[in-house]
Amino acid sequence: MSWLNSVRNVIPFVAKRETPDNLWHKCKGCGQMIFTKELEDNLSVCPKCDHHERIGPKARFQHIFDDGSCSELPAPKVPEDPLKFRDTKRYTDRLKTARTGAQEADALVNARGTIDGHKAVVGVQDFAFMGGSMGLAVGEAFVRGVEAAIADQCPYVIFTASGGARMQEGILSLMQMPRTTVAIQMLHDAGLPYIVVLTDPTSGGVMAAYAMLGDVQIAEPKATLAFTGRRVIENTIREKLPDDFQTSEYYLDHGLIDMVVHRRDLRQQLATVIGYLAPAAKAA
Repeated sequence: MSWLNSVRNVIPFVAKRETPDNLWHKCKGCGQMIFTKELEDNLSVCPKCDHHERIGPKARFQHIFDDGSCSELPAPKVPEDPLKFRDTKRYTDRLKTARTGAQEADALVNARGTIDGHKAVVGVQDFAFMGGSMGLAVGEAFVRGVEAAIADQCPYVIFTASGGARMQEGILSLMQMPRTTVAIQMLHDAGLPYIVVLTDPTSGGVMAAYAMLGDVQIAEPKATLAFTGRRVIENTIREKLPDDFQTSEYYLDHGLIDMVVHRRDLRQQLATVIGYLAPAAKAA
């Protein structure tokens, strides 16, 4: 036996400790590495540069609703692949992958509860689910959310985050634009507020439809808000656009939205707006 083998037999082996892959998060705003726990405790807002990370329905509901008041509405059943669409993958396979990753049935989830004591139905689009794209399921979920708000006699609040209409459903996805517009009119006919919170990013057919039809338009800081991409516009008009073009702050300066609200203040701001617009919706 060699000297090296003798030493190996004497010195106890200590297994290398694995570092969890999700221990750190690289901020998309400033590029700094942040403890994931610290980021989550700060509502997924970078403590160094204030960049608002994208969050899904469950995190949003936890932040917005009063403790113990939230109950999710069932996901609507719609035809899953009406056009039998296939590109590099079958559409049904893309849906399975999205559902596994996002842990949601589709890109829009509704819940009812209270916000500082005020009843509300809240819908949240999840950009992690196929870019928050709008198809039959999103359109139907929006209508169901409005119907639930009418039944509860309370406002409907929508958090938008979308790349636009879902191409795999073709014209059927575009038909959700008039459907959601009619649903909003139903809410108005019932004398109930419709409140929109624009989050990063909101664009395309969603931006052209229910995202810009709110009685009150709120946005999170520095969210990208657009119908058409910046590069397409610049190539069309042959002009350089301002650096802050298609951001929340640009929209506010040009009168397209009512306010830009930091995530930490959003719950209280929504409660204040609901209190002004629907005082009767205060829960008993």
